[in-house]
Amino acid sequence: LLFSSLLFSSLLFSSLLFSSFLVPFFVVISRDQQEPVKLTCGDLSDTDVTWKLNGKDIEDSFEDYLERDGTTLTVTEFDDPLLGEYSCWSGGRNISSTYLLMEAEKNSQTDPVKCRAKSYDCNFTCTWTLDGYTAVRLRLEHDSCEDATSCQWVGDSTPTPDGTFHFELSHSLSPYAEESTMLVVTAEAIADFFILRTTKRFYLRGIIQPDSPQIVKCEEMPQALNVTIDPPATWSTPHSFFTLEHEIEYISKDNGEHGFSSSTLVPKRISRVRGRSRDSLVDSNWSVWSPWKNVTC
Repeated sequence: LLFSSLLFSSLLFSSLLFSSFLVPFFVVISRDQQEPVKLTCGDLSDTDVTWKLNGKDIEDSFEDYLERDGTTLTVTEFDDPLLGEYSCWSGGRNISSTYLLMEAEKNSQTDPVKCRAKSYDCNFTCTWTLDGYTAVRLRLEHDSCEDATSCQWVGDSTPTPDGTFHFELSHSLSPYAEESTMLVVTAEAIADFFILRTTKRFYLRGIIQPDSPQIVKCEEMPQALNVTIDPPATWSTPHSFFTLEHEIEYISKDNGEHGFSSSTLVPKRISRVRGRSRDSLVDSNWSVWSPWKNVTC
């Protein structure tokens, strides 16, 4: 049963990924759906057809929940066994397929999509962190999304061992202009025959988190040590325009205590230093600390 579920999700994911919109081959119903759903068999009208549900002939036990009228099949109940792929067949040929999915229950306390930009360049990454989903796709909404070719989905059906899905999205914002438009990311996730849709809105500046900086060297000054820090290679250029502020953590040789400095000057007689960076002009997230570097000066 588990293998069958995973296989279905994988096939469904592929269909979703290469289809720009769910309609007309995908029907998503609400959890309190009352209105029946009518499924049609392509353009056929006066032809004997056979309907299958998830690859199997529809059982007689479902007749109380399904109504047939020529080539039209009406679904009147929406329990788990009645969700999935409805395929219409004639003369041994698959005429059409419609996936009947139900909206998954949302948890208002959980934000499953986390996004981060290493710089103001045109790419940023997002992760899907909610467990239990076997396929996820994301897309960045923009004004021209009415054109199906201009707003493509980015999908992932292979999570990391911890169940996280990873995505890279591209935007067209100018890094030199004042940011006035929020980015809107739409996500759809599949678990069996249930689909969770969620939308995340944010400014690019709100997800900026540089990579760790590089501690280049330290020079002995009369009263202190001067630490040279280079921005990460992934940070936007020119660095004179995209400025970073740094914080340095150091360890005293005398007592092993840790200290911090918001300038490049740190006390003498320290054994190790490391640094982190953030955008100096906006309240962005700090980078991860760089690896500890032994002090030899």
